[in-house]
Amino acid sequence: MTVTGPDFFSLQVRDLDRAAAFYETHLGLSRLPVAPPHAVVFGTKTIPFAVREPVPGTDLDAISPRPGSGVAMWLHADDAQGLHDRLADAGVTILTEPFDGPFGRTFAFADPDGYAITVHDKA
Repeated sequence: MTVTGPDFFSLQVRDLDRAAAFYETHLGLSRLPVAPPHAVVFGTKTIPFAVREPVPGTDLDAISPRPGSGVAMWLHADDAQGLHDRLADAGVTILTEPFDGPFGRTFAFADPDGYAITVHDKA
């Protein structure tokens, strides 16, 4: 038996409705009609993505400097610069300003729970 690669990922969030609305409104993600209890799953390609309530015993406020520290989460967009501009105009915290690199135009922002999300536009 071998592992073939990532198949699903989710972020534990403080306020499920707020987090889901952020990803819908600012990133344009669409909810799937079916999700496990206490979660919202989005129809992302190639790997499904979700936000979910924290599992018992998880204190997101105790994680320093922010939840997800040490984990790099990258999302693909068709226009990273355009997304950056919309997020910046909406007052979203930009962690890394856009730059051109091996993965195309790339930048990072903090979601409402403080997770660092990197976006790139090279397919």
